[in-house]
Amino acid sequence: MLSVKVVPKASKTESAGVMSDGTRKIRLAAVPENGKANECLRRFLAGEYGVPLNQVEIVAGHTGTRKTVRIRAD
Repeated sequence: MLSVKVVPKASKTESAGVMSDGTRKIRLAAVPENGKANECLRRFLAGEYGVPLNQVEIVAGHTGTRKTVRIRAD
């Protein structure tokens, strides 16, 4: 499980460090509409952790900037 704060509509998708509470901050190039930012986040994290896209699941925060993400390493 991973706690993430996303910043949509950034110039590029990239990691922006870790906040004081341990939440990972990620800038997303995608816009937050029609699930585009969530899909961009899933693809970014799948690449970062080297897992298939279907093993990255947003379990909370679908419509907000703070999300909980489950990454399975099967």
